[in-house]
Formats: sequence, C-alpha cells, structure tokens
Amino acid sequence: MKATVTHSLATALLAFVFGLLGAAAWSFSGFADQRTRDYLIANPDVLPLMAEAFQEQEASKRLAAISEEVSAPFAGAILGNPQGGQVLVEFTDYNCPYCEASLADVERLIEQNPDLKVIMREWPIFEGSEPAARMALAAAMQGKYSAFHRAMFANSPTTLESIERAALDAGLDLDRARQDMNSDQVSIELAQNNAIAQQLGFTGTPAWVAGPRAINGAVGYEALAEALAEAGSGLPEA
Repeated sequence: MKATVTHSLATALLAFVFGLLGAAAWSFSGFADQRTRDYLIANPDVLPLMAEAFQEQEASKRLAAISEEVSAPFAGAILGNPQGGQVLVEFTDYNCPYCEASLADVERLIEQNPDLKVIMREWPIFEGSEPAARMALAAAMQGKYSAFHRAMFANSPTTLESIERAALDAGLDLDRARQDMNSDQVSIELAQNNAIAQQLGFTGTPAWVAGPRAINGAVGYEALAEALAEAGSGLPEA
C-alpha cells in the first residue's frame, strides 16, 4: 500500500466540504435549491472529488511560494537531461512498491522527451528506508545517482547488505560513499525534502510536481505526460 504520512489533511478537507455544504454555502442561490441538496445526498462520492480539487488548489498555492526550493536539486540527483528545459520532480522511497512500479513510467517519459529533467527528492518515509536514501545521495555526489537508483530498486527491500550490494553494482567508491551518506549535506537535504513534502500536503510516495501541479500517488505514465504537457517547461515562479 502507499505510505501514509498523515490523515489530518484529508480529514480537514472533508470537514471543510461538509462545513461548506452544511452552513453558509446554503445561503447562496446555487446551493439553496433543494434539488442541489438532494443531488449531493444521493451522490456522496462528489464530496471526495470536491475535497481532492480543493487539496490540489491549495497545493498549487503553496507550490508557488516555495518553487525555488522545489526546483533546486541536490547536485547529481537527477534523471534524464540535467540541462533539460522541462521539469518533473519526484519524491521517492526505495521501500515503496509504487515508486518501483513508477520507475518504468519515468524512464518512458525520459526516452520520449530528451528535454526532460527529473529532479529526484529522496523522501524516506517507510521503515528502514533512510540508509538507502542516504546512499542514493552519496551516489549523486559521485555522479552515479541514476545507476544506484535502478540498482537499489533491483535489490529491494532495503537492508544494509542490499544497499551496499546496490552501491557496488552502481560502481560506487564504497568507502567514500559510507562517509558521504552520513554527512551534514545529506542530512540537510533529507530534512528539506521532508519539509517540502509536508508543505505541499503530500501524504505518501511517489509524489510529483509538474508545473503548477502537485500530484499524489502512482498516477501512471499517461497522467504524468498530460501534466507535463499542460505545464510546458519549468515550475511556477514565486
């Protein structure tokens, strides 16, 4: 299952929707009609859709405020074209099966768009994932993030043995990587990624940013391609 960080945001959104429908909103002419009330009662699945739309709207507002942080990659933690003009940001965890499944979608996007830069944000929220995330950033410091990223998923789940095996498969200098993975630079990056994910209201991995949209979940190739097409290039300016 997709990792869940917190249910508080979803609860707040639903409370917002119910409060909106149950109080002041009914005073407006569009909601005052009894037929509207009857329709919503007969179609309760509309409420989660409203909550989802509200969540995406609020995430877009928050994204605009922190776009510089979102679009500034950890040096080397990039898939695709490092100089690409079109940007996709992925929040990932090596113990997340949906992240592993999404790897094929990302590789297909890269293959079909040579201008695509995929900024990888390590967000270890599953138990036991942090050492793998740290090693991934250590790999980035050696210019071998992409090789480690694929090797780690191929060697999952994460254990100290599987992490080092993936590091060796990726051709890392293991002694240097062991030092780098515990560096302040890596610790700061992980803390920042967690803060950004929380600010954007992400509830699990994978999570994505494409243009002004913050997207939760393994939405698949078509949805990501559509979001990128709508976004054009880059991220929204603050």
